[in-house]
Amino acid sequence: MTPPGPGGRFGARLAEAVALHGPVCVGIDPHASLLAAWGLDDDVAGLERFSRTVVEALAGRVAALKPQAAFFERHGSRGVAVLETVIAEARAAGTLTIVDAKRGDIGSTMQAYADAFCGDSPLAGDAVTVSPYLGFGSLRPVLDTAAATGRGVFVLALTSNPEGAQVQHATGGDGRSVARAVAEAAAAENAGATPLGDVGLVVGATTGTAAREAGIDLAAVNGPLLAPGVGAQGATAGDLRDVFGDALPAVLAASSRDVLRAGPDVVALREAAERTAAQCRAALGS
Repeated sequence: MTPPGPGGRFGARLAEAVALHGPVCVGIDPHASLLAAWGLDDDVAGLERFSRTVVEALAGRVAALKPQAAFFERHGSRGVAVLETVIAEARAAGTLTIVDAKRGDIGSTMQAYADAFCGDSPLAGDAVTVSPYLGFGSLRPVLDTAAATGRGVFVLALTSNPEGAQVQHATGGDGRSVARAVAEAAAAENAGATPLGDVGLVVGATTGTAAREAGIDLAAVNGPLLAPGVGAQGATAGDLRDVFGDALPAVLAASSRDVLRAGPDVVALREAAERTAAQCRAALGS
């Protein structure tokens, strides 16, 4: 049965978008430095001009847009209102949004986050990023709400920041790394789904051989693999092969500043996104 919500299961909709536009998600990250580079003030007006220009340029041309919630929240309620506008305008253009919120909590608080980002809320895109480091089971409210509304969830697994290894590579009593346990829990959520499940992982494009060293079978996750770090953070499209191996068909490469610095010209933004998508298609064999 097709779930209610924004139009069917997320994994299937993402697979269709990637087949049409290429395996790239463009972040909407209104850093103060990027606003300045675009000749905009670091205020709500600058935030709105920046964000809506990105949507105008790229909606309908990339597989997904990924607004980073923190850069909107730092402007207070009016900034959050801009995030709501971005989500609504992308949806109207038929483009998936992944709200990069990285929420993580327990019980009723996690259910409140689930309602905000996966329920009947103007902050609910097509998917949300979450943190499992209060235990994968703490994500149940988000997982269940997303499943009921046809949305996706991307769970932090292997991040590119050096501090992440302290937690993600730690091993439990069963000898598994924390990251491996997270990946296997996501795989269990996706069992039997085609072409992809709705529970994905965030695996940094700069993590090298970390997945193999941690004993993680990324291909077995059977869900989308969001790979931030292509471009300004140092990873090239070619690095994706080293990181993901047999899981390449599930990869959605995320690029933000490498595309955004081409703005504010709409045509230049589109050309930058097209170049990145072509490079990733070649690297991923898609």
